[in-house]
Amino acid sequence: MSDILFVIAYHLLHYRQRVTRMNLAKAYPQLDDSRRRQIEVAYYHHICDLLVEAVYNLYASPQSIMKRYRFVNREVVNRYYERGQSVVLMSAHYNNWEYMITSLGYQVMHHGVGVGKPLQDKALANFITRRRGRYGTEIVDQHTVRQTMEFYQQHRVPVAYMMLSDQSPNDVHKSYWTLFMNQETPFIYGAEYFARKYNMPVLYYEVTKVRRGRYEVRFTPLCENPAEVPQYTITSRYISMLADTINRQPEYWLWSHRRWKRIRPHDMPLMPPAHPSATPGTNHDSLRQHDTPMTS
Repeated sequence: MSDILFVIAYHLLHYRQRVTRMNLAKAYPQLDDSRRRQIEVAYYHHICDLLVEAVYNLYASPQSIMKRYRFVNREVVNRYYERGQSVVLMSAHYNNWEYMITSLGYQVMHHGVGVGKPLQDKALANFITRRRGRYGTEIVDQHTVRQTMEFYQQHRVPVAYMMLSDQSPNDVHKSYWTLFMNQETPFIYGAEYFARKYNMPVLYYEVTKVRRGRYEVRFTPLCENPAEVPQYTITSRYISMLADTINRQPEYWLWSHRRWKRIRPHDMPLMPPAHPSATPGTNHDSLRQHDTPMTS
């Protein structure tokens, strides 16, 4: 099904090809056209896989999802549950995130809460929310997350809050601006704000596509005591790790969205990018050293 969708989306409809090529050219000006085209084709194969997987996810059993979406070091998260601590799990729209939403409630010991932007179509939003949360994950939108956190803090319920922090902010004046993928980019600051307010440990999780239809999730602690570190430390570390993730296999990020449509206001400072040494193992030259694997 995905292969058929690829032919339709890429070769017939040319779905968002102009946006995709513009984003890739901005992010990787050092690459030649043939190399960027290779990433582009692999990306369209991948998003067609994602569409099929998103539909499958709405009806799949827990056993089926866990077979396709494996937490390789869940003990890193569970140890905070044993201490009675809630955690913030930061990631991005990279590889498959729908499996993460649906399975979070039973893959870790915490009560799982997925935080996101509400869809404009309320009927569709209600349907998807019910399907995503059918196995225990609670779905809340950005407008109600504050009340949700207050409730669970008062009742001392350890919660794992899943936050995809690469979405384009609605308010450019309430954003963290920095250089990301060679562009001035605003980032949502909510994950760090709530982590600092409630002193919740923050973890970055990376989703790796092992092979077609199979993923592995690995957690890395970003900050143990957010209330004790300088402001923007967590966001800066997250951005550094995300850039490293994307640069290693760029075809798995959502390039067909208008990532850089916002313009930084003159009164908003541009924060310096995180130094690679802030993230152990970061290698920003990987694009030039390795070929990007093509999706079958």
